[in-house]
Amino acid sequence: MTQAQRDTSNTPRGLPGLFQRANHLVAAVAPPSLTQLVLRIGLAVPFWRSGINKWDGFLQLNEVAVLLFSSEFKLHLPGGPYPFPAPGIFAFAAACAEIVLPLLLVVGLATRFAAFGLLLMTFIVELTVPEGWPLHVTWAAMALGIMAWGPGRFSLDSLLTRSNP
Repeated sequence: MTQAQRDTSNTPRGLPGLFQRANHLVAAVAPPSLTQLVLRIGLAVPFWRSGINKWDGFLQLNEVAVLLFSSEFKLHLPGGPYPFPAPGIFAFAAACAEIVLPLLLVVGLATRFAAFGLLLMTFIVELTVPEGWPLHVTWAAMALGIMAWGPGRFSLDSLLTRSNP
């Protein structure tokens, strides 16, 4: 008996078999390594775009970034909203994280830690802009997926792990 005959003999007939074959076909379009790469890039892009807009030059925040954290952004906590403490420090930390963490995600280096960092940032963004929750939930889901399943085969993490027995 050939492999193809064994595969078809194990597949149920009728409607269940049709669903099983369709399920395998759809799964073949989204192999795990490709999915993990797309998740990493998809999560990196909005944070990178936000971060790149906060800089005027190397380690030079623009005025808008500091202004946002000092007057515009508020933490929506019970009894609030409250202003950000130390807005200059928060603006600088956020701008640095929005550049470094997406870069780590895209190349797949320290991937789970980078995703965790962006999950924490997503939580702070949600506290700052609570009406954006549908998008924030999407970011959180992507970060959690990366944290749970790792960077995938197309990453520096994978390359470093394979080269060290």
